[in-house]
Amino acid sequence: MLEQTEKTPIAAETALPPNAQELNGKTYLPDAKGNLVPIETVKAADLLTDEVVRKIVNFADPLSAQIARFKQHSFDDVDALVDLLAQNYGLKSGGKKGNITLYSFDGLLKVQVAVADNIVFGPELQVAKQLFDECVLEWSAGSHDHIRALITKAFNTDKEGLVNRAELLSLTRVQIDDARWNKAVDAIRDAQRVIGSKRYIRVYTRSTVDAGWTAINLGVAGS
Repeated sequence: MLEQTEKTPIAAETALPPNAQELNGKTYLPDAKGNLVPIETVKAADLLTDEVVRKIVNFADPLSAQIARFKQHSFDDVDALVDLLAQNYGLKSGGKKGNITLYSFDGLLKVQVAVADNIVFGPELQVAKQLFDECVLEWSAGSHDHIRALITKAFNTDKEGLVNRAELLSLTRVQIDDARWNKAVDAIRDAQRVIGSKRYIRVYTRSTVDAGWTAINLGVAGS
């Protein structure tokens, strides 16, 4: 039993951490700075926290690997199915497949494979921001307040280069009879760069064909 202090009123037996080191007959633990701390000076609360964190991580690592294997096997199965169906029509197979939804024969199970592009914005975005700023400066006070708010949300001035993609795209849908505004919209469109894509898999079930779909949660962050 570890000696308790008033600041750490925790009474619990904790296992010796796996990173504990024996030197000259004494047990030490490395801290976050790399120092070796005598284990008897480490608070019981810190030892207990360390034990809980290691327990969770030890379960999470193999679970993460299992989910990764499940996703890859699922993508492979969907790709193989689409390739097989394509061959029936004389089409060549191969390559990653795009967005697709598959249903079980009874209509109670659904698998979706979705592809999302990874989009970044190039230097044209700075041109768009300058043009938007010129428009805002010339607008009279109180006019286009809604548009001013959209611009503020799209361009986060707290951090350089940080923008809100959804809000930026919303600006391109706003119709304003101003040449500079339209040039700014064109600059936003020209600034978009697709630098890759990522595939996602989503699995759903329902009790009857009239019921709503319930997603099978494959993650823990939003549980």
